Amino acid sequence: MPKPTGPTNIVLKNLIADIKSTGYKEKSDFLLNLARLLETSERRRATVNLSKIEREADGKETIFVPGKVLASGELTKPVKIASFSISAEAAKKIKAAGGKHIDIPEMLKEHPKGKGVRIIL
Repeated sequence: MPKPTGPTNIVLKNLIADIKSTGYKEKSDFLLNLARLLETSERRRATVNLSKIEREADGKETIFVPGKVLASGELTKPVKIASFSISAEAAKKIKAAGGKHIDIPEMLKEHPKGKGVRIIL
């Protein structure tokens, strides 16, 4: 029998369950899509470098990364980034560019319908 895939981190499992329940109650495709992206196995979860965020972000929206943000590249735009995990060096570079890293529940409070959020994989 194959091993089950998906997150084993209890904090992440609870976050996914909360997002799903809210998504079903609100009939929000945005929230259900976020939950689906977060429940992939760790090796398939997205890791995004700052250089990709620099290319794709315009500085006015919140960026959601359903994995880890890494520090490769430079960031010149003051972007707000939400992700489950971030490297310490990436956090320093984001702050130096005038941006901010927020956790996923905080992003969902600010953007419950998904307006103003760009998902980068």
